[in-house]
Amino acid sequence: MIVPIVARVGAATDTGLKRAHNEDSHLAQAPLFLVADGMGGHQAGDRASMMVVREFQALLGRSVLTIDDVGFALAHARAAVEAIAHDGSAGAGTTLSGVAIAEVDGSGYWLAMNIGDSRTYRYAHRALEQISVDHSVVQELIDAGELGASEARHDRRRNIITRAIGAGSTGEADFWMIPAAAGDRILICSDGLSSEVDDQELSEMLAIFEDPQAAAERLVARALELGGRDNVTAVVVDAIHVSARSSGANAGGFDDIDSDTRPRAEAMGGMQ
Repeated sequence: MIVPIVARVGAATDTGLKRAHNEDSHLAQAPLFLVADGMGGHQAGDRASMMVVREFQALLGRSVLTIDDVGFALAHARAAVEAIAHDGSAGAGTTLSGVAIAEVDGSGYWLAMNIGDSRTYRYAHRALEQISVDHSVVQELIDAGELGASEARHDRRRNIITRAIGAGSTGEADFWMIPAAAGDRILICSDGLSSEVDDQELSEMLAIFEDPQAAAERLVARALELGGRDNVTAVVVDAIHVSARSSGANAGGFDDIDSDTRPRAEAMGGMQ
């Protein structure tokens, strides 16, 4: 079977300068590129993010994935994280963001997914675009016109999320099908990166460092230089070759478009 997207990938992670343990986990192997940011404290957060990644590892070795494949893995991941809570770690949970390699009518697509406030970006034609939409109190305030984007970076509620895998949340993941093109660069990161490094600087570094491993390492290093207040993880995926039908089929449904992650229930009395 023809591989619809041939990709190169780089990944880096760091505990940060304020945390004792790294609760981030990631997967950076075709056809899956994911970041999970655990919550609930040491062991609970570690185990939650690692268990989610472990469930998705069962899908490695395939050339393409479908939304049903991803949904199946998500269901098993949620069950695994909920089992941690039954062991006494009631706050155990994790975010999840990233992309899978997919295809539509012979054309390569990114199947993007997100739950929580880890992020997935696409850098193409020298422009950075955030694909995912944060599931957070601050994002809700921005959407309601009650908070500006510049204010959001410093708002005390910026780490309160409204959906997660586990942590008492039943919120579902968002999905997007995005037509891929050779030259696409996908950045997936925990909020330890996006809360320290603004979009302008992210874009500049993605432009400067051509090798995806060098880019991932430099992004993480920059987050540490700016304070490193949380665990930080970056996965950078470059589309080297993308298969496409000559007719240019487009069935994607996507228009070019002291901090710690905490469940909303913990801070506001009820996960939604």
